Amino acid sequence: MPAEERPRREVVTGVPRAARRGPGPAHARSEISEQTTLGTTYVRSLMRSQLRSALRALGALALLVGTLPLLFALPGAVGGAPVPPLVVAATLGVAAHPVLWLIARWYVRSAERNERDFIRLVEGR
Repeated sequence: MPAEERPRREVVTGVPRAARRGPGPAHARSEISEQTTLGTTYVRSLMRSQLRSALRALGALALLVGTLPLLFALPGAVGGAPVPPLVVAATLGVAAHPVLWLIARWYVRSAERNERDFIRLVEGR
């Protein structure tokens, strides 16, 4: 074949490898710092999980503290002797504190776990 009739060879090049990187740690961090839609979604998911933990802790606290007046009024309503004020004070001052501490401890651990999961998600680990 003469040189004029041979098809011309074309070289196809792609995007450089560095520019082809998929979402990674730097990508997710930049999405968050630039406040893009994806970054907002990341932060919103963290806030939602933190809110869920807070509402569970609040529910447990409301269940504990909210039922105490009913518990103290129950013997008087049934016809028995009302609960002495000293027992009420001891229950609120002593017995409730370990349960409150456990609820608080659970909440802090849950919040830290949510943050660890978020960091793992953002850093791609």
